[in-house]
Amino acid sequence: MTEIVTAAIQYILSGLAIGGIYALVGLGFHIMWSAAKAVNFAHGDTLMLGAVLAVLGVDVGIPLAVACLLAIIAGGIFGVLLERFAVRPFAATSTSIGWMLTTIAVGVMIEALATLQFGGFSRPLSSPGVKSAVHIFGAGVYPQELAIPVVAILVMVGLRLMQRHTLIGRAMQAVAHDKRAAALMGINVNRIVAFSYGLASLFGAAAGVLVAPVIQVSASMGALLGLKGFAVAIIGGITSAPGIVIVGLGFGVMEKFVEGYISTAAREIIGFGVMILVLLVFPQGLFGKREVLKV
Repeated sequence: MTEIVTAAIQYILSGLAIGGIYALVGLGFHIMWSAAKAVNFAHGDTLMLGAVLAVLGVDVGIPLAVACLLAIIAGGIFGVLLERFAVRPFAATSTSIGWMLTTIAVGVMIEALATLQFGGFSRPLSSPGVKSAVHIFGAGVYPQELAIPVVAILVMVGLRLMQRHTLIGRAMQAVAHDKRAAALMGINVNRIVAFSYGLASLFGAAAGVLVAPVIQVSASMGALLGLKGFAVAIIGGITSAPGIVIVGLGFGVMEKFVEGYISTAAREIIGFGVMILVLLVFPQGLFGKREVLKV
């Protein structure tokens, strides 16, 4: 009985860690969709970019904290540039989905460039958070893993406070509600959308920096993590930040139990199967609001 309980605690703690990454990536999709009704399908590669740049920074002698900070800032800049050149020209009308193809293409190019510079193999990012494990009821977990879900929750709370109590947050809500009305009120819509993409990419790069010490860093690490982050955003309701965090953490825990009791292959089958079933019952997601178009 003790071994069963210990294993369950281990799966929960490990699941919360990876679920926190899904939640951070999902929050990025939430921010982008709320502002522009378009998303960056290379968002998973933003996570990879943050992790790879942090490793490369440490390689050239930059202190770990500074390298991580610079990697996160670079991720934010990447998001702003991507919105300007790969999304904005194709998102002018509601019927255009050119941004979908262009962001996917950018993701492929970024991954290829990272492979050229970083190599096709995996490397770790050393961090004090993975030097030694702590034990909770017999389950071993790194402090870095414990920090990830906490960061995801803090980011969600901070995002909601910003949206409700700051001028730029209210401007983001106004743009999300009606771009034309927001422009008539004197809000620079393009600037707000660019800021939203930059903020989303900051979260993506930060997720990469957080998870890099826990898993191996590689040029291809962002594809699956980004896809699962998008799945979490859809299941939780892409309009609901708390819903995304709740579903992200739960999705991570579910994956670890499936992986532990069945197999790694079954993890992907069951995970995406659950996504399909949820969307059949709740097309707007578990916590999302149904959007009504007025004509």
